[in-house]
Amino acid sequence: MTSEPAMTLYGVKLSGHSHRAELMLSLLGLPYEFHPIDLASGEQDRPAFRKLNLFGTVPVLRDGSEIIADSVAIIVYLALKYDPARAWLPEDPLAAAQVQRWLSIAQGPVFNGPCKARLVKVFGYPHDYVRAIDEAGQLLVRLEQSLSETPFLTGSTANLADVAVYSYVAKAPEGDIALEPYPNVQSWLQRVEALPRFLAMPAAG
Repeated sequence: MTSEPAMTLYGVKLSGHSHRAELMLSLLGLPYEFHPIDLASGEQDRPAFRKLNLFGTVPVLRDGSEIIADSVAIIVYLALKYDPARAWLPEDPLAAAQVQRWLSIAQGPVFNGPCKARLVKVFGYPHDYVRAIDEAGQLLVRLEQSLSETPFLTGSTANLADVAVYSYVAKAPEGDIALEPYPNVQSWLQRVEALPRFLAMPAAG
């Protein structure tokens, strides 16, 4: 009798996108192997990795014969396949739409704000830092307001919305973005970090 192939996550430990996927794996208590991708050497552009993801971006999840690329796609896949209670991605149409709204924010304002600011400060990427800081400020103001009404992004319990948004907001100070003016955001980060099987993202540098 052969065992099911272990899941493998191809990613970068200092990437918030990779952390988003790895955090979901950990929260669900799923066994997996982490396969680091060396972006500096251009491993993401080599044929072996391009077979996994034509766009050459991390993370990518291999689950048996299934290959899933993109961090948000991965966490949606994991929630649908491995959370039969549907706690992380609700079935109710309105509740699911509320989660999807935050998944879009994770790919938009979160990426263009705290993510890009961190890419400039930590990794030297040539993004527009002033614009990234402005985007981050607008995002944090809106997060602060939203989190004044509910403990998590869509209500009283954590779900994919919180997983998708957490990593880059938590690491915003690495992009020289202060979180002290946003007490509700800080309290939310602490609540996420108190979840069972929470996995911290390593500090840069």
